Amino acid sequence: MAIELLSPAGNYDKLVAAFSYGADAAYMGMTEFSLRHNAGNFSQEEIEKVKALKEKTGKRLYCTLNILFHQRDMEKIQTMVDEIRSWPFDAFIISDIGLVPFLKKNFPERELHLSTQASCMNSESVKMYRDMGFSRVILGRETSLDDIKRMKDAVPDVELEAFVHGAMCMAYSGRCLLSAHLAGRSGNQGDCSHTCRWNYKLHYALEEEERPGLYFPISEEDGYTTILSSKDLCMIDHVKELEDAGLSSLKIEGRMKSIYYVAVVTRAYRKAIDNDIDKEKYKRDLFDVSHREYTTGFFFSNGPVDSSSDVSRPTSYGYERNYLFLGIVGKEIKDGIYEVDIRNQIKPDGLEFIGPDIPLLSGENITLLNEEMEETEKLDHGHTGYIKTTLPLKEGYIIRCLSSSPIVK
Repeated sequence: MAIELLSPAGNYDKLVAAFSYGADAAYMGMTEFSLRHNAGNFSQEEIEKVKALKEKTGKRLYCTLNILFHQRDMEKIQTMVDEIRSWPFDAFIISDIGLVPFLKKNFPERELHLSTQASCMNSESVKMYRDMGFSRVILGRETSLDDIKRMKDAVPDVELEAFVHGAMCMAYSGRCLLSAHLAGRSGNQGDCSHTCRWNYKLHYALEEEERPGLYFPISEEDGYTTILSSKDLCMIDHVKELEDAGLSSLKIEGRMKSIYYVAVVTRAYRKAIDNDIDKEKYKRDLFDVSHREYTTGFFFSNGPVDSSSDVSRPTSYGYERNYLFLGIVGKEIKDGIYEVDIRNQIKPDGLEFIGPDIPLLSGENITLLNEEMEETEKLDHGHTGYIKTTLPLKEGYIIRCLSSSPIVK
């Protein structure tokens, strides 16, 4: 069985992008019970669109029920059996074991996947979860590549999944109280304020008493530092090693990220998995999409702040973003004239287009048309517009341009 590429779907448009740009499966949250409460998620009204897309693509869909359930949450979900059953889910991702009897009773035909929030990182735990009915375990981010292989050898009948790209928490697999303490928003209830990524001012050096001379690595600009924030995970150079270790699924983080992020990151890992001859061209976008400095996390070393992390092409302090997402190419309504789903202001100069199997298209022969089909200097979000070009565009291609302010703190 080929290894699965699993992408985030924070809303319907991102689900379309994930499937179009190479994901084998996507994970999504309902309006409630998801650890990405602010991702947009999916409402009951979108069921038919999601069903049609799933049927058209034949791809898999996983539902995140991965918050830590309070009593009120457990009582609420008991009333939602019919609503949950109406969704075309292939599996449920859960961390609270109290959900197991409820899900097995009401949805016996659907798989159970253990969330990374459960922090499963050894074979004895995998065996226990298998015996409880789980077919897949999403490993804690602290698991090393060597341990993954040993776990798979010990329990070959359970699928293992791991995050391979995206943001990491400075906490044990996301079990963090910092957001609740400083912002009154619980990360364990899907409302994380990303407090670890705020800017903090230091007044004293950070040195542990028993380790004199060993300082916590700190970068500072403009008098502030992101001391509590980890680097971002990136395993694009190690896909074969992940597969050889026994993983069944490679997971991309980012249900709160943009459509552009979902598309280019999914596409890069698709090409790496397929060993596409142009995979290096697609990989470049990982360093231009919004991200922090990359790391290989705990797979080979000591974690997301380890300075020895091996990711080619190092990046700078803070967030880096070199491209601005402008919109999506729609249907071709006449020869060379395309509808545009405008997301940011579009001007004709410097436009680039990317597609699932096209690293980059650009050219000078681009004309913008307003809703009256008249030439215009710009297209603004909220208005109807068209692009006229001889470039071989297709519906679903993404429109971008170089950002005027590439470094985003």
